[in-house]
Amino acid sequence: MTASDPIQPLRDALAATPDNVPLRRHLADTLAARGRHGEAEEHYRDLLTRAPDDGVRLALAECYLGAGKTSHAAVVTEAVTARGDAPARAFAVLARVRMAEKDLDGARAAFRKACEIDPDLARSDTAEELGLASATKQVGPLSPWHAAQLEQDGLEDDDIDIDEDAEPGRLRAGRGDDGEGRFADVDFERPRIDFSDVGGMDDVKGEISIKVIQPLAHPELFKAYGKAIGGGVLMYGPPGCGKTHLARATAGEADAAFISVGIHEVLEMWIGSSERNLHGLFEEARRRAPCVLFFDEVDALGAKRSEAGNAASRQIINQFLAELDGVEASNDGLLVLAATNAPWHLDPAFRRPGRFDRLVFVPPPDAAARTAILEVLLRGKPTDGIDVAKVAKKAKGFSGADLAGALDRAIEGKLRDALQTGRPAPLTTRDLLAAVKGTRPTTTEWLATARNHVQFANQSGHYDDVARHLGLPESRGDDA
Repeated sequence: MTASDPIQPLRDALAATPDNVPLRRHLADTLAARGRHGEAEEHYRDLLTRAPDDGVRLALAECYLGAGKTSHAAVVTEAVTARGDAPARAFAVLARVRMAEKDLDGARAAFRKACEIDPDLARSDTAEELGLASATKQVGPLSPWHAAQLEQDGLEDDDIDIDEDAEPGRLRAGRGDDGEGRFADVDFERPRIDFSDVGGMDDVKGEISIKVIQPLAHPELFKAYGKAIGGGVLMYGPPGCGKTHLARATAGEADAAFISVGIHEVLEMWIGSSERNLHGLFEEARRRAPCVLFFDEVDALGAKRSEAGNAASRQIINQFLAELDGVEASNDGLLVLAATNAPWHLDPAFRRPGRFDRLVFVPPPDAAARTAILEVLLRGKPTDGIDVAKVAKKAKGFSGADLAGALDRAIEGKLRDALQTGRPAPLTTRDLLAAVKGTRPTTTEWLATARNHVQFANQSGHYDDVARHLGLPESRGDDA
């Protein structure tokens, strides 16, 4: 280097104290920032022999990227991200490595992981390049459906209203407050829970696993049999038994994006708007595949067409069926889960193969499941030798929500005592038993209604699981 080289004083200082790790790191970072990757690489490698840490490893990986050594960068970055405590920066660097490898799907997956750890990254230049920018800036390229709706509604890009308070991953757009129509709100998340956070329900988890989880884990095997990756599962049963929680855990178990849809996000009074909203939700889910698209209270959107009060309602159902069939776009990697308390009100067309062809009964938890649910609910709470099995036995007929409500009442009692005595005390078996005794299970009414349908409208055998739960005869499999 020449005497005019501004980095030379750093070199001279390091030559005088070669074991000075902070100084060597400063020199390496300065060289890297100036694009002198080869020289920076030499010092980062030296640092790894003196004081190895992930920050140095990732800096070296970035040097490799800058020098065009993509495979070297991949090896270093993959080693860091393989550990469970990898920082957000590691996944951000991995995303850039995947971009250099022309693997955009891999880049997006890595960058979404980085954003889970550090949401601020959703406003970075890399997010813009991958089309994953936060709604506080711009959500990235509009999907084909959104672009088409802009053109159809006569809107310009400037008409898109961004929700400044939205979490990364929300797209909110429309005409504003004039009531002439809007786009659907699209919220997606990466759930941090999985099946281990769902107490009991082993049979239900097994049904969902074979339909949803395993096709993603073993795509080659399923494709060898011509089985598409995706499809629909309809969960039904009494309210409060964990259908929504299970849907979110399914996405976490599958490491998939999760979009939860309420009827208010679809239905509008303007003709055609509800169908457009529904189509937009499916388009967003397809764009983020693998993705779990979850419809709660699906019977409100898919009630029997013969009972629909107007043509608009029938059009929504037809649009829903077309989306499930993938008429205009492939549903590969799109997992559609739905929940209902009234499956008998759902249009029969939804249960055809390729749609919600798997009905999964989510019953009130049995004693073992109630024990597991209570153990999950009690995590992190002060307890004193609670006999969970005894409490679960006394809570016969309780849903998961009923158990949570009983626990809340027990906690409120302890809080009242603590406010009077000034001394918090742990929960005991006696506290929980008293709370259970003062709680009525909410599943009784639903089971009474289900009994009527099993006895008089189960020729198809759709509700045989309910029949077994109630101890009633199953369908003989004929329609006579």
